[in-house]
Amino acid sequence: MTAPPTDAVRLARAYLSRVAEPYPAALAALVAEVGPVEAAKLVRAGEVSPSVASQTSARRAEERAHEDIERLTKIGGRLVIPEDDEWPRWPFVALGGVAAQRCGGEPLALWVRGPHDLAEATDKAVAIVGSRAASGYGEHVAGEFAYGLAQAGVTVVSGAAYGIDGAAHRGALGAGGLTVAVLACGVDFAYPAGHQGLLAKIAREGVIVSEYPPGVTPARHRFLTRNRLIAALGGGTVVVEAGRRSGAKNTAAITLALGRPLMVVPGPVTSASSVGCHELLRDGQAVSVSSVAEIVESVGRFGDDLATEPIEKESELGAPQGEAMRVYEALGRRCGVSDDVVSVESGVPLERVRALLPELELAGLALQVDEGWQKLEVR
Repeated sequence: MTAPPTDAVRLARAYLSRVAEPYPAALAALVAEVGPVEAAKLVRAGEVSPSVASQTSARRAEERAHEDIERLTKIGGRLVIPEDDEWPRWPFVALGGVAAQRCGGEPLALWVRGPHDLAEATDKAVAIVGSRAASGYGEHVAGEFAYGLAQAGVTVVSGAAYGIDGAAHRGALGAGGLTVAVLACGVDFAYPAGHQGLLAKIAREGVIVSEYPPGVTPARHRFLTRNRLIAALGGGTVVVEAGRRSGAKNTAAITLALGRPLMVVPGPVTSASSVGCHELLRDGQAVSVSSVAEIVESVGRFGDDLATEPIEKESELGAPQGEAMRVYEALGRRCGVSDDVVSVESGVPLERVRALLPELELAGLALQVDEGWQKLEVR
């Protein structure tokens, strides 16, 4: 454990975080050369090179470091800087690579909300990204994968957007696991507005991260900039759905530049939401994954477990057939569903559903729980 940074260092990084739009390569080089306190002093005085001046001159009079830190402290947040033990050093090592420099380097500072240590939270993590206009299939897969990863003790990193991102965050939270939301605005700003409740829950139970100071609003270029943090904080990236021009493909390209595993979920060949995924597969840039075990195996450093065939319950009567199979497939996997819902989903008349469900239970294929009927896997 290193000695805690001084207030002067923290205030200097808070100031620099506001005066330059990420990622400011010239300013970062100055900080690396003279340290954050001296760099902040030179920026305030305008005694910097033309390249640094071009990144800071428009905002160098913005002296709001104390205000920004106090504003975030009031809502339970904090400023995390490279001098802190909480700084995710290992995930950010890849940002120093030659190929990664085109995407942007290590942040000057991170504004954080949430009760968990950021370094610990991201030591074992996977990013899940995809289309905002996700299909039901995509959201289901993202939620299931996130749920399974969280159960396995893996943190789920995503961007809190509609569609795949939101499904991934909800899946991890539903498993009682840890999720990290990386924003393209201040962590005090609920964006998108429809995810205000979700972001509030992540702030209570997970971690919200941004390199933008409090009060900064989202903008298109900021989403592209924050994608490098999503890719860096995950030990690998899973693209669940992506159109031909999806922003998720930007995160995928950054993942490859960082030398991290890139995984994609295949979709229907007729689905526009999966065109980007199929392009990544066809170009040999990504591997196909269809289970949590395959994700963990692809990422590699999480442990020695390799993906194996799922262990399923075997029925003495074999797999159900005909209407019984349709009823069986309509049952809930993690929670029970009512016989009315099973009837609608399967297209089997309600009276017939009510006759078949006890038979499936006797065969060891279904279980009656408080909420209704739940599926037991069969092979």
